[in-house]
Amino acid sequence: MRPSPPYAADLSSIEAAYARIQAHVHRTPILRSSAVDQMFSRRIHFKCEIFQRVGAFKFRGALNAITKRMSEGSVSAVVTHSSGNHAQAVALAAHIHGCPAHIVMPTNAPEIKKKAVRGYGATIHPCPPTLADRMRVAEQVRASVDGILVHPYDDPDVIAGQGTIGLELFQDIPNLDAVMVPIGGGGMISGITLALREMAPTCPVFAAEPMNADDAYRSKQAGRLIPINAPRTIADGLRTSLGHHTWPVVRDLVPTIIRVSEAEIVSAMRVIYERMKLVIEPSAAVGLAALGRPEFDPDGQYQDIAVILCGGNVDLDRLPWSQTTGSSV
Repeated sequence: MRPSPPYAADLSSIEAAYARIQAHVHRTPILRSSAVDQMFSRRIHFKCEIFQRVGAFKFRGALNAITKRMSEGSVSAVVTHSSGNHAQAVALAAHIHGCPAHIVMPTNAPEIKKKAVRGYGATIHPCPPTLADRMRVAEQVRASVDGILVHPYDDPDVIAGQGTIGLELFQDIPNLDAVMVPIGGGGMISGITLALREMAPTCPVFAAEPMNADDAYRSKQAGRLIPINAPRTIADGLRTSLGHHTWPVVRDLVPTIIRVSEAEIVSAMRVIYERMKLVIEPSAAVGLAALGRPEFDPDGQYQDIAVILCGGNVDLDRLPWSQTTGSSV
């Protein structure tokens, strides 16, 4: 048997990340809804990263990366590019450490997320809404401030930080049958998969992805990394492509990627609002939407499933079912 290739993180680095960040992160709750269980004929356990600091899971990875880098030497500034949640996470983590933060944000990023980034004291640098432009402007800013780049997902320390979600899941529900994780750049699913690979090897981690931003699905089908340049989906947190550190994990260890339509995302989002009274952003609804797809577990073998509600930073003035705004796509 061939040995497994080295991945960006393992259980040891994820446990080290948890020790590094646990004084500042929230241990997020797992909530249930009997109404939702009945809808899907399963026991669904919602890991509520909407209650994490900055309102999203991203704080785990950003804080781990920045804390680790600062322990290794002097850091004059931190730089990242993000549509919103990672931007807020880096801004807060840098603020905790008293370090300037410079955030490159696409012009179509939600205003609520820009406002939060400014609130944490970071400087925003706008860029066109493509991945290539985000990376180009971020490198220009990094060079100008002589800072370090904290990538939104394609960074081993960020991946290890996100993997702490998997640690908490296993500790709270050791007998899970499966986990469903929204996928964009792949940092969260990589971290959770690498944690559960060692802690719960019989528990598969599935990916849920918008059809309008389906680079992970297409890459998995082709067996090679296929980036997407300008996706158009209401799930703004998932408008990113897999990276060189996250792609091998998805390629080798994630069994299936379930694609969902924009209408299915909106429908699942509405279920969470109406049945659970929780404010989630569209990206967080993608996992629940995937459970309703016929290609997911047609035999019903997975009865206890964790779904990650990854973020709650939604612009309430642009809710997708609003009479005044119409579609946000």
